[in-house]
Amino acid sequence: MNPIAGLLNFIGFLLLTHAVYSAHEHSALFANLPPTAAPTGSPAVTSLPTDIVLETLASVVVLCVGIVLASPPLKPIQWRVWAGRIEREERMTPEQKARLGNRRVGGPGTSGNPFRVLEERMGFWDVRSKRKEFADWVREGGKS
Repeated sequence: MNPIAGLLNFIGFLLLTHAVYSAHEHSALFANLPPTAAPTGSPAVTSLPTDIVLETLASVVVLCVGIVLASPPLKPIQWRVWAGRIEREERMTPEQKARLGNRRVGGPGTSGNPFRVLEERMGFWDVRSKRKEFADWVREGGKS
């Protein structure tokens, strides 16, 4: 995770925790008062003070920015782009994969293609290998 994103998430979490605690204390303070002890005609007894509301909103914004910065890159929306990236990564050497790091389609430490189990099921005809065998056969002159 990006250190800036981690710092923003930590600060946002602290601000949100403090805002929630302040809102709880504010509501608990006026919950124990009898109705006659409350200031007459004051709507502030039932609503939160402006500083608590602003702190809550600021903490949510800081948390949102931190979460967005910490999130991994999005996968392409188009299936052909995503599948092409997976196939190119499968042909890479381990050094090239290490250089990609977190930018890999499946993320670090994963094999990349989540559908590999379905594509390599035993008993099914492998179209790509047969197509390659046919192309090799044609290049050799079409003789058995």
